[in-house]
Amino acid sequence: MTVCLKPAWFYTGKVMHIRLKPFVHRFNYRVLNLLIDLDRLDEAGKLSIFFAINKFSPISFFEKDFGDGKQKGLAASIRQALKRKDETLHADKILLLCYPRIFGYVFNPIALYYCFENNVLKAMVYEVRNTFGQKHIYVLPIEDGQIRESGLRQMCDKKFHVSPFIGMDMRYFFRMTLPEEKLCFRILEKDKKGALLTAALHAKSSSITSVNIIKHLTLKPFVTLKVIIGIHYEALRLWSKGAKFYKNPHKENPSIKTDQ
Repeated sequence: MTVCLKPAWFYTGKVMHIRLKPFVHRFNYRVLNLLIDLDRLDEAGKLSIFFAINKFSPISFFEKDFGDGKQKGLAASIRQALKRKDETLHADKILLLCYPRIFGYVFNPIALYYCFENNVLKAMVYEVRNTFGQKHIYVLPIEDGQIRESGLRQMCDKKFHVSPFIGMDMRYFFRMTLPEEKLCFRILEKDKKGALLTAALHAKSSSITSVNIIKHLTLKPFVTLKVIIGIHYEALRLWSKGAKFYKNPHKENPSIKTDQ
């Protein structure tokens, strides 16, 4: 795989969600994603005067928004998660795909960590967050046959409550291309009777420059705020359609990390 040599870059595109049962419910919106090399944060912070690492800027990236929530050391915490999963898992390059902070605000429903060793993808870490202030990571090593010509395919059982309108007895199916000029990522969520929900991101890369940042801020100044507003708005629409409500089973579960 050819990995971009820059320490960070943008992916702009569109996110689409479709709920398939017991009724069809769909929506889509434009997003601005950041792909950043966690071992080159100092370099990334020098790409533009309007982009900063671990401090306020029109567009910024804070390590404490992810992983174990510490101010610094995100790359180390992800490597520890890999080691806890499998002692043989190592990564000399970790790329994180996420939403950046825009004017200080961000909410990431899901963040993807691409973990490479010698430029070969060895594992994916999926960090999922809900609106109750909790988060959970799925560490999935790359297994034989998962990387195909069309991209990467992985699956896992659902272990973390996300939407109050979807139960826990589910299985995730992840499909994605690796991060190059274009990127596609798709989640299919199934219950025992078949597909319930599909969500997809289709995006194209662009450089982090002052000109591009001014362009993004002019066209989409509140895109990260729109994410959390959109989540609650769509939840209200689902409730109005009669979607079944599921209580959060993790309230007293110490294995689920809670934001401080």
